[in-house]
Amino acid sequence: MRQARISRKTAETDISVEINLDGDGTYDNKAGVGFFDHMLDQLARHSLIDMKIAAKGDLHIDDHHTVEDTGITLGQALAQAMGDKRGIRRYGACLLPMDDALVRAALDLSGRPFLVWNVDLPTQKIGTFDTELVREF
Repeated sequence: MRQARISRKTAETDISVEINLDGDGTYDNKAGVGFFDHMLDQLARHSLIDMKIAAKGDLHIDDHHTVEDTGITLGQALAQAMGDKRGIRRYGACLLPMDDALVRAALDLSGRPFLVWNVDLPTQKIGTFDTELVREF
């Protein structure tokens, strides 16, 4: 089964991630950052990846370390769950109209990190969530 359980503990955070790539989109995500939790839930739901994330961080300072370390830990869990990537297509793309946004994403699962970020965020916050943290994730 394509599953993983990864934990990451730093001076600022304590994160645990459990995923099942062959799930049905069941989720239980608790990072303590409202909009970020919502987005993690939507990722699980729409990707059909079962996901359980528990994150404790220095939220009394800000959300940065929690969001960044959750992204790192989730990425490690995805890499472990994919294993040798047998049966997974290397490339994928999506053009998605949702509400008042049009999102274009292209992925290459080669294992070489690279990001092109052409995003114009019209607001600095969604609720209490700093939108600049999306790129950090």
